[in-house]
Amino acid sequence: MAKPTVAIVGRPNVGKSTFFNYIIGQRLSIVEDKPGVTRDRVYAECNWRGRDFTIIDTGGIEIDSTDLITAEIANQANIAINLADVVVFITDIKQGVTQIDKEIALILKKANKPVILVCNKADNYGKTSDDIYEFYNLGLGEPFPLSATNAIGIGDILDAIYEHFPKEEENEEDDETIKVAIIGKPNVGKSSLVNKILGEERVIVSNIAGTTRDAIDSSFENEFGKYVFIDTAGIRRKSKVEESIEKFSVMRTLLAIERADVCLMLIDALEGVTDQDAKIAGEAHEAGKGIILVVNKWDAVEKDTYTIEQFKKDVYNKLSYLTYAPIMFISAKTGQRVNKLYETINNVASQNALRVNTSMLNQVLNEAIAIVQPPTDKGKRLKIYYMTQATTKPPTFVVFVNNKELFHFSYERYLVNQLRKEFGLIGTPIRMIVREKGEKDE
Repeated sequence: MAKPTVAIVGRPNVGKSTFFNYIIGQRLSIVEDKPGVTRDRVYAECNWRGRDFTIIDTGGIEIDSTDLITAEIANQANIAINLADVVVFITDIKQGVTQIDKEIALILKKANKPVILVCNKADNYGKTSDDIYEFYNLGLGEPFPLSATNAIGIGDILDAIYEHFPKEEENEEDDETIKVAIIGKPNVGKSSLVNKILGEERVIVSNIAGTTRDAIDSSFENEFGKYVFIDTAGIRRKSKVEESIEKFSVMRTLLAIERADVCLMLIDALEGVTDQDAKIAGEAHEAGKGIILVVNKWDAVEKDTYTIEQFKKDVYNKLSYLTYAPIMFISAKTGQRVNKLYETINNVASQNALRVNTSMLNQVLNEAIAIVQPPTDKGKRLKIYYMTQATTKPPTFVVFVNNKELFHFSYERYLVNQLRKEFGLIGTPIRMIVREKGEKDE
């Protein structure tokens, strides 16, 4: 049975994200005193009284707005309500019941879901206790006072949520789920790709760069396996990261990379590889993640002048440190070759987690040494005694030598290439740690 799902809804700037962040114990949703900061649904896993559940933070609902983004926020909140087992409706006790609160209440009644009505900003409940009675007029039952900023009343709300959970059945965690972060500069088609994969308007798609500010998780299962796709805010050039909101979004993208098993690095086929692409891909490479270079908008490229092989050559020339990463050409808009991503994701995830038998490893090492002798420096020759694998994700190998200073980068690169030739290791970085014999583990 799937975990219960809880959606947090309400009009803008009532404290939804503050409440969400306190429950999950980290600053996942962006919190700032501006309406509309949380634009998409943001998911997190929580536990209360021994029960695991998923909680969704949504953008503030503004009814009948003519603004494109605001209307999409309302749409995303409605989708979250439909997905939820329990809805937490947050209002502002200081402002009282507003017309938007009344209209949201009507939407919730029609949804026929359990609703926990919360009156936030009750920081001094003794003075505001009479104000809470007005909220009974919404017809959603007893309102719960809350001070999300001071964490007052949260336990009572969580208890009320818990009481509405479906009866617990077997709830197994699946370690086979692959976490896939979709990364790239703004407006390259990350959200469009997620929506094409999921077949629903899962994240806001707009041609306004920077629409996705939070990292959004979407669970998905098909005949190829189980996945969690993480749509991330595009990382802008530092000169353009002026607002604190944008800084948080960059941070969130980097955290999404850390959480991922595989990163789909989206490149705009019409622009080619930019310096910004190199920066973003470098973050995934340094984090040791499996990487697939995904060239999006391929349908819009004039094939007479830009062949696939020429484009590949150009990509690898500009991203020379990522020649191990496979390149795929897709169109998120039309769905062209999107279904071919899954097998590559599975392969790269398994390669990133590959563990090589020590005896096989040293057999390859000895053959490599026989073909190309280790370098010498001032009459001293590098001696390599043996190699062992320390860890996976990424595959990390420890090489024991007589003198670390003799182990030049060029020879390390040669050994890495030999490992790839023998074991594949497609789409994953390889790390090599050099130690002198007898040197203790750090």
